[in-house]
Amino acid sequence: MKIKMIAVLVLGIVFNLSDLQAQFAPIQKSPTDIAYAKADRRAAPTIKVIYSRPMKKGRDIFGSLVPFDKVWRTGADEATEVKLFQDYKVGDKLVKAGTYSLFTIPGEKEWTIILNSALDEWGHYSYDESKDVARIKVPVASTSNKEVEAFGIGFKAVDKGYHMLLGWDTTLVEVPFYN
Repeated sequence: MKIKMIAVLVLGIVFNLSDLQAQFAPIQKSPTDIAYAKADRRAAPTIKVIYSRPMKKGRDIFGSLVPFDKVWRTGADEATEVKLFQDYKVGDKLVKAGTYSLFTIPGEKEWTIILNSALDEWGHYSYDESKDVARIKVPVASTSNKEVEAFGIGFKAVDKGYHMLLGWDTTLVEVPFYN
């Protein structure tokens, strides 16, 4: 009798756990990540970026998987979003505090960086150039032949602001944000 009760209890737990798991979305192939620009660990951020991280998986990236001279969502899945908690100068354009989609146009020697007012976009498929808030060109650098497996975004503090770093494969670009 005790064995039957224990078996029923175990089966009940297993079925409840599988029902619970079914309520959650499957794990993303390109995990979502967040990058912050802030003065130190305890400071409030002044820039926040939410993006998905595609993986290299042995593929040729720029000029192949991500074509040159075409708009890219700058990550995977939904378009990357940049939240500015204060006004920043991007290139020669003052961008007001707010949230923007980040699109890029990768090139061999330079990238066009685009902040766009359209939000909650899937990929770049409905990208609308008329909603661009700022566009700048930045040079392409190399990660010194060290391959970056997962696309990443980070920040480094510079005089009067930050550089947002975009890196994947052996490509690195720096996007200036100045106060």
